[in-house]
Amino acid sequence: MVAELEKIDFENMGGFRTSFVSERGGLWHFHPEYELVLNLKSFGTRIIGDNVELFDPYSMTFISGNLPHSWNHSIQDGRVPADHGIVCNFRGEAIGESFLSQHEMRALRDLFSDAERGIAFSEFDARKAEPFLRNMTTQTGVDKMISFFSVMAILCSAEKKRVLCSADYKRSNDQRGNKRMSDVYTYIRQNYAKPLSLKKISSVANMSPFAFSRFFKKNSGVSLIEYVNQVRTNRVCYLLRETDYHIHEIAAECGFKSISNFNKYFRKLTSFAPRDYRSGYRSNV
Repeated sequence: MVAELEKIDFENMGGFRTSFVSERGGLWHFHPEYELVLNLKSFGTRIIGDNVELFDPYSMTFISGNLPHSWNHSIQDGRVPADHGIVCNFRGEAIGESFLSQHEMRALRDLFSDAERGIAFSEFDARKAEPFLRNMTTQTGVDKMISFFSVMAILCSAEKKRVLCSADYKRSNDQRGNKRMSDVYTYIRQNYAKPLSLKKISSVANMSPFAFSRFFKKNSGVSLIEYVNQVRTNRVCYLLRETDYHIHEIAAECGFKSISNFNKYFRKLTSFAPRDYRSGYRSNV
């Protein structure tokens, strides 16, 4: 399916809207506004463009307008925690080109440019930004703007920020291309536990296997098998953390038919053996 356009209602919040988040999410969508999300106390899977990752408490991301994204929050004790995150949306015109063109705003211009591929920040910077974002949920006027630029200063000076989407990811205006990639991403996310062949997935895009392989690599920045294994491994990480299933059971449930291939790909993507990942996580909770 194609990413859906979400209309953000600013009501009387001016050009900046900041609020707590309680819903589970899951909608693959986009909107013209910038978006800063601070996750406070939930777990799940985050998709931004062609990037798929697990997220934890104090994950924080910043994206530009029109970048497709989805946050899928996991159910905990039968529900999603209330006020599990804070989201700040704002329009680019609320800041203005003339303001951004000032010499002092160079770091902010660079931040906004990087946000076109999505940016993830460290827990350290997320915790620094938290009090200002909390303040923004109730503040108005100048006080709200002071808090906003305090957050922007933290993001600009962050030393461990990283871009999320691949360099080759492009938000083309060609709706057929967007739909093809969206359909393929959706199909993989829904069927990653099953055997997936190039022939089957290329048929989802209505392309020949050869043409599809080149198309997918050009639009995602990785090969099809790399992307599928990334999706599978992200699900493995969640199950290792949240369940007591045996590792070979988790591997099979997530679509890895060979335990040796599973161990190889897991170590490649996480730098850990599955057993070490599980024990390392549980020793820190």
